[in-house]
Amino acid sequence: MTAQTGTETRAGAGHDRRLESLADAALRFRDQVPTIEAWGRRLARVLDSGGRLLACGNGGSAAEAQHLTAELVGRFEDERLPLSAIPLHADTSSVTAIGNDYGAVSVFERQVRAHGRPGDVLVCLSTSGRSANVIAAAHRAGSLGMTSWAITGPGPNPLAEACDDAVTVRAAAVSTVQEIHLAAIHLLCGAVDDALGVRHA
Repeated sequence: MTAQTGTETRAGAGHDRRLESLADAALRFRDQVPTIEAWGRRLARVLDSGGRLLACGNGGSAAEAQHLTAELVGRFEDERLPLSAIPLHADTSSVTAIGNDYGAVSVFERQVRAHGRPGDVLVCLSTSGRSANVIAAAHRAGSLGMTSWAITGPGPNPLAEACDDAVTVRAAAVSTVQEIHLAAIHLLCGAVDDALGVRHA
């Protein structure tokens, strides 16, 4: 066996383990699907009656938050009216101004205070469930009469406890947690569309 072949074999085994871990985590996550379906029905009622969704997270979770809001403002799989959804990290001027003036812990909380109304929904994403600025946003949402949902890594964790409800991903690797979070977002978007009676092509 050449050195290159040995390296390729080890890399292939590593890829197999990654995919197996993802498959195992996805199968375990099936238990959480009824919660996401209930969220979708609730969120559809909120958005259909003129409410809005706010979403927040850091790093990869920020990307997942923006993915969620883009699917709602645009469309998921089928045509429908645009829905009101705001990713709180995406307003860079507000994020940097708030961080500079009030500190990093306030960057989402202050925007929730500005944009959130009673009955609106906040989706909080964190692989660790320990992001201080996301937890602060969840607490602010509660004080405003908003509903807050957490999508996190393994529970229990502080963010799940700070929110009204949570789905957690049982996986050791952060990358696997993020991959399941994307699946959760797509399941939520599908549940919203189903509740709104969106016709599937």
